[in-house]
Amino acid sequence: MSREVTNLLYLITIVTFILALRFLSNPATARRGNQIGAIGMLVAIVVTFAQDSIVSYWEIAVGMVIGGLFGWVAARKVRMTAMPQMVALFNGVGGGAAALIALAEFHNRAPDPGTLKTDISIAIMLSAIIGSISFAGSMVAFAKLQELIRGRPLVYPGQQVVNALLFAGVLAAGIAISAGVERQWLIWALIGGASLFGVLFVLPIGGADMPVVISLLNACTGLAAAATGFELENNVLIVSGMLVGASGTLLTILMGRAMNRSIANVLFGAFGQLAPSVAGAAAGDADGHVRSASAEDIAVMLGYADKVVFVPGYGMAVAQAQHDVRMLADILESRGVEISYAIHPVAGRMPGHMNVLLAEANVPYPQLKEMDEANSEFPRTSVALVIGANDVVNPDARNNAGSPIYGMPILNVDQAQQVVVLKRSMNPGFAGIENPLFLNPKTVMLFGDAKDSIERLAASVKGL
Repeated sequence: MSREVTNLLYLITIVTFILALRFLSNPATARRGNQIGAIGMLVAIVVTFAQDSIVSYWEIAVGMVIGGLFGWVAARKVRMTAMPQMVALFNGVGGGAAALIALAEFHNRAPDPGTLKTDISIAIMLSAIIGSISFAGSMVAFAKLQELIRGRPLVYPGQQVVNALLFAGVLAAGIAISAGVERQWLIWALIGGASLFGVLFVLPIGGADMPVVISLLNACTGLAAAATGFELENNVLIVSGMLVGASGTLLTILMGRAMNRSIANVLFGAFGQLAPSVAGAAAGDADGHVRSASAEDIAVMLGYADKVVFVPGYGMAVAQAQHDVRMLADILESRGVEISYAIHPVAGRMPGHMNVLLAEANVPYPQLKEMDEANSEFPRTSVALVIGANDVVNPDARNNAGSPIYGMPILNVDQAQQVVVLKRSMNPGFAGIENPLFLNPKTVMLFGDAKDSIERLAASVKGL
């Protein structure tokens, strides 16, 4: 295939990727965006196979079959609760692939010292460093989300100094390579050091901050892919990598704003370590009594309400209760109750987690209210039904200057006339912070699995 035809078809691929991002910006068109992006990737694969530079088709085909089968099985079998883990895992694989390509290109292009062009060596260095950090960091994020290691920050004295020295060493190795010190052991040391830095970088970050970390590492993978495009002189990789890098960076900034915290504070603040005095201060704002109620009593509150706002959290995801929530909402709507869903930007364990779950249950998109719009409606809400959410409805973020989440924008469910919280137990949320909302006089608790609780509520409302 001629270079002109190749570039034209690659341009079509680039356009489809841009259109895919455009459609993915709205849940109503997100499926179409995925389809357009998949078509663009298929075009890129076909064009790549048509190149004269291909050495071994069967080896590429074997790799594609193995990777394709793994991806298909994972996408079909993974539970929605494990979607954040899968995103972290797949993102890490992308970063690892970029690092391996950098290693292979360095091995092929620099058999003898001094033969590598400066621009290519810089691209190899960036791809190896960023890709390795993304791979190792994503694996740690996966382990935290999968609870293979504890979600709380793992800290030790002088960790930031150690991380800074390690990163400086990795950069020194990269600069040496770019300056012409083209030794094979040096690229191995660079990749190993960057991988170790990725592990040490993410370990001190608390599990509650994993949505921000996943977004940041996704941006890193995009930048690594773009650097790989410069190595391979492939325009599709350059543009698609920069699209991922730019969108991931923007999302990271927006996530930080949603938590009212700087990215530096997320990455270096070891968020999630709660001092006993802070917990005591949080509990001291309420009367100290938890009120529980039966499903029948709560059903009366819901069935005769004017407006009910569902506030989904990770507990809904764990219980796979989104379809039951939609069923309860339909029953309430048949009784003339106004229904909406309040969505916090960092609810769950990845960006847009609640939106994905509710879209799967075919919840009408207009009923999904972003935080600012939802907060304006709580004062006229009869019942706010909190389903497994915790930190994103914690009033300490407004009232307790000693709380680690002080200043974080939250859903003001405590401004509703009545609050019902569905929760397994009184254990704190993923951030490990006590929530005085549960002690508020207008709050009642319904303990148990969210799916079972919603089913009992639906049956009781039907019986009214």
